[in-house]
Amino acid sequence: MSKIEPQNLAHLERASLGGGCFWCLEAVYQQVRGVVAVISGYGGGARPNPDYESVCTGATGHAELVDIYFDPQLVSYRDLLEIFFVIHDPTTLNYQGNDHGTQYRSVIFTHTEKQREIAFEVVRELEDSHIYSQPIVTEIAPAPTIYAAEDYHQDYFRQHPNQGYCMAVVAPKLAKFRAKFKALISTEFA
Repeated sequence: MSKIEPQNLAHLERASLGGGCFWCLEAVYQQVRGVVAVISGYGGGARPNPDYESVCTGATGHAELVDIYFDPQLVSYRDLLEIFFVIHDPTTLNYQGNDHGTQYRSVIFTHTEKQREIAFEVVRELEDSHIYSQPIVTEIAPAPTIYAAEDYHQDYFRQHPNQGYCMAVVAPKLAKFRAKFKALISTEFA
């Protein structure tokens, strides 16, 4: 993914999603057709300019998340949410796997009223389908100020595919995405 400059954002939409460690979400969304950039970051807390160490304490109120810039002509917001609900467990409050704390909560931060409507619609459809045995606890809220994570967190899986966490946690989520959403994989990764 190339770095995006502000003048290149005009035709793009933005989605902000948190569902556990941002490395997992980033690795998946980087491979989605129509996604121009994925930035790991923090949002939803009160502390301005948080850093990884403070967010990890759980005391800041921030969630680890990804900011996704996408071309709605190539991939829809609904598609991004459908991927989101497959690659993480939206029924666990404040944890994913071995990652525990409010910073790992399931959250959708919406940037428009239309995104809010779609998010609630997708959750309602999932609940009506009874795919999950427990209730969905995903928070849906207006997008707060979102802060980019430190540079060493960006593009993490691509840079460290053999790191233990990446092999044990990120790679299986990426494989799950690739198996279920073949039509949404970017030609760069097909």
